[in-house]
Amino acid sequence: MSCGMSMVKYILFIFNLLCSICGILLIVFGALLFSKVHNSDDVGDALRSQQVSLTMIILGTIILLISWFGCCGAIRESYCMSMTYSILLFVLMIGQLALVIYMWVQKEKYLEIMGDVVEKAWDNRTRRSDYLDAIQINMKCCGRNGYTDYSYQGRLPPSCCTDTNICRVETAYKRGCKVTFVEFWDRNCDIIKYAGLVIAAIEFVGFVFACCLANSIRNYRRRAEY
Repeated sequence: MSCGMSMVKYILFIFNLLCSICGILLIVFGALLFSKVHNSDDVGDALRSQQVSLTMIILGTIILLISWFGCCGAIRESYCMSMTYSILLFVLMIGQLALVIYMWVQKEKYLEIMGDVVEKAWDNRTRRSDYLDAIQINMKCCGRNGYTDYSYQGRLPPSCCTDTNICRVETAYKRGCKVTFVEFWDRNCDIIKYAGLVIAAIEFVGFVFACCLANSIRNYRRRAEY
């Protein structure tokens, strides 16, 4: 194998080793966070912690799986593992680009979906109020369209106020959760899109390097057979 390909091999190995460590740390921290969910007295904190912890575990597992193929393929000079790593990285990159493009060309529809999240949380508040409580606490909002949505029950839920012990109209959040939630995602859409493009570009470089390494390994073994 040439000097250039040897350098690519070790660059890929070190890069994927670091990614594997990050994946393991995500899984560990996600599991620790998940184990503490039921110890939280605050409904919003508990729900937020559960969602974050599951996301961390799933993301860490995906990163660890892909990085494992990359590490093994590079250090063992395995054509099969290197190509598997390339394919997985390519699929991940395409899926990520598809999501970015969807957010780019279907921004209004995406924001409409975010609005429907609040609508469903409001409609299901009598069966399960923790989703709506989490939105109200995190977004500092009250009700679907405003705090007056709770006028039918004569009192405001604790999640509508900073002071959860005593929640009055005077201290309640005045903005509705639907418009607040949609505006939050509208402000952060561009950050998500450009961050996704940068990560996809890094993944593309890794994909090209992995393909070059796999091709070099195959050619080296063919020459060794003669």
